[in-house]
This record gives sequence, C-alpha cells and structure tokens, in this order.
Amino acid sequence: MSRFEVRGLERDKSLLKDLAKRLAVDDKAAKALRSDLNQRLEPPSDERGSVWQWLRSSPLVGFDWFIEREFSTGRKVDL
Repeated sequence: MSRFEVRGLERDKSLLKDLAKRLAVDDKAAKALRSDLNQRLEPPSDERGSVWQWLRSSPLVGFDWFIEREFSTGRKVDL
C-alpha cells in the first residue's frame, strides 16, 4: 500500500476516501469496481489515435519532400 495526495473538490473528499478504502481491500468486489472505473474513465475507442489518424489522412503522406535551405554564416554586426 502507498499513501498519496490528490486534488479535488471539497464535496468529493468523502467519496474519494470511501473509494480508496474499497479499492484497498483488493477483493473480488474491489477488482470489479476497478474494472468498471477503468472502463468509464478511458477515452472512447474512436477518440484514441485520432491525431495519428488525422495526420495519416493527409494527402502529403508518402510524398518524398526534401527542402534544402541556403547556408549562411550570418551577417557582421558592429557592437
């Protein structure tokens, strides 16, 4: 077991304490509660990887684009 601190609303304090106590028992009911919480808190499957899917849907995917910049040593400045 470990002790940790969380930030939340004052009105949720007793709820979070009760939740932590139930999960700490680590029995069959706690495992079911943990599983239910994990399902409710994870993002919907259609939201996972949405940025990756958006990037892969670009028409530039697979385009071999090489941009070369002109080399410059900079300019001389008198201070």
